[in-house]
Amino acid sequence: MVEKTKRILTGDRPTGKLHLGHYVGSLQNRVKLQYDYDTFLIIADVQALTTNFEKPEKLSKNVRQVAKDYLAVGIDPDKTTIFVQSLVPEIAELTVFYSMIVTVNQLRHNPTIKSEAEQYGYNDMTYGFLGYPVSQAADITFCKADLVPVGSDQLPHVEQTRRIARKFNQLYAPVFPEPEALISDFPRLVGLDGENKMSKSLGNAIYLADNAEEVGQKIMQAKTDPARIRKDDPGHPEVCTVYEYHKAFNTEEAADIEEMCCAGTIGCVACKKNLAAKINKLLKPTRQKRQKYEENEQLLDEILLAGTKKARDIAQDTMAEVREAMQLDYFSV
Repeated sequence: MVEKTKRILTGDRPTGKLHLGHYVGSLQNRVKLQYDYDTFLIIADVQALTTNFEKPEKLSKNVRQVAKDYLAVGIDPDKTTIFVQSLVPEIAELTVFYSMIVTVNQLRHNPTIKSEAEQYGYNDMTYGFLGYPVSQAADITFCKADLVPVGSDQLPHVEQTRRIARKFNQLYAPVFPEPEALISDFPRLVGLDGENKMSKSLGNAIYLADNAEEVGQKIMQAKTDPARIRKDDPGHPEVCTVYEYHKAFNTEEAADIEEMCCAGTIGCVACKKNLAAKINKLLKPTRQKRQKYEENEQLLDEILLAGTKKARDIAQDTMAEVREAMQLDYFSV
């Protein structure tokens, strides 16, 4: 008997361009996973409204921007189903059904919700923000995903999904598998400011869409060892943002860079120029792939619509099972 290929669900909220932090933390791993799993990649535009409900006009541009980032780094639409959340209304329907079996206390005590509410300064959360894990559970289970690649900070969302699927199966019928977390604990990439993780909202990011000149300018502004005044002063690479980037994107030279920095035999400008060259080498093929879709947005839209159609066909089959299990199939349509 041939073993069924396991299905993965992962994705992003389209709140802006993706950056090197996304590349290190998830994108490069997704490219590898697509060859071993049936991969579904959601562009979660509805969930983007939880923190951008006052700026819905940005979504159209951002959805396409994220899709270009995916394709540019090597996501293959023949291997990965890329789809747009809002164009699969069955996900919203499943979210409503799930909301009947999840308590407000469960959501309020979700540590990820608590930390994100603090991050955004939400003292009085919207219903949509509080219910974000319920929507995410519907994202994961509508296609009956087996695995969800996440960092450790997102484990509460996966556990919430498992509880929802388990309760649905117990109450009605065994429709859903209980998805498991596939831990992807890549180190979080620090931003150019050296203080916070790389983030578009903090303006401390190098974007995958940046050109070579923009990358060079940003690297030159990156925070280095504040105690190093002169070029030949011994440095402390462990506190240098640029050295962190060398470890992530210039692994073959990182040890030598560390040694030269400690000895004061390489200056910060030369070190930064070296790094910029390495990052631009990494991004060169992604720029070439991106250009293909920049010049042909119709092709981009065709990929998104084809992936969304596949996702919706699966969603409709799942919801037929859900309605039957919940005895809501009153009429044969």
